[in-house]
Amino acid sequence: MPLSSLLLFALIYAGAVASPGPGIAALVARVMTSGTRGILGFILGMIVGDLTWFTIAACGFALLAQAFAPAFVALKAGGVLYLVYLAWKTWNAPVGTTAPAASPRQDAVRAFLGGLTMTLGNPKVILFFLALLPSVVDLPHLSTLGLLTMAATLVSVLGTVLGLYVLAADRARRAFTSRRARRRINQGSATVMAGAAAAIALR
Repeated sequence: MPLSSLLLFALIYAGAVASPGPGIAALVARVMTSGTRGILGFILGMIVGDLTWFTIAACGFALLAQAFAPAFVALKAGGVLYLVYLAWKTWNAPVGTTAPAASPRQDAVRAFLGGLTMTLGNPKVILFFLALLPSVVDLPHLSTLGLLTMAATLVSVLGTVLGLYVLAADRARRAFTSRRARRRINQGSATVMAGAAAAIALR
């Protein structure tokens, strides 16, 4: 794969990932409310979700994906319900109790499944990989090495961008220490999550 094509993909993908959307909104809101506990699992879920759609696009399975549209509608509904659940839990969380009473492993697994389901049903992600990406990169004529290089670039770019959002959100969260400020953060985060759920549901 030409280096120029790889760099073009990386730049366009980084811009798409960094632009505000349901996934970024949910990630930031989660960190602002609960800190970084379980956030690695959430990010891994988002990465696996993007890799799944990349694989579908790279293998020319767009038509097959359309044939299984009901399954993706179910995934979309699952992502919406997950965000609504997080919004409700965040709004009603007592100030000072920012994480559910679960083991780190359980929390990580739930976060992973939440990030995965939300990403697989996110119209923004689907549109990028099935509509925009094929117009930027000649996927059918790429070698296996080229596709693997793109996948590795995807993981690097997405992990870096999401990591920067996590660091910024966690720093902002630590700046607010009063109970009143934390309550406002919880309510604001819940509103953002509910908005992200609505954005996915209405597209």
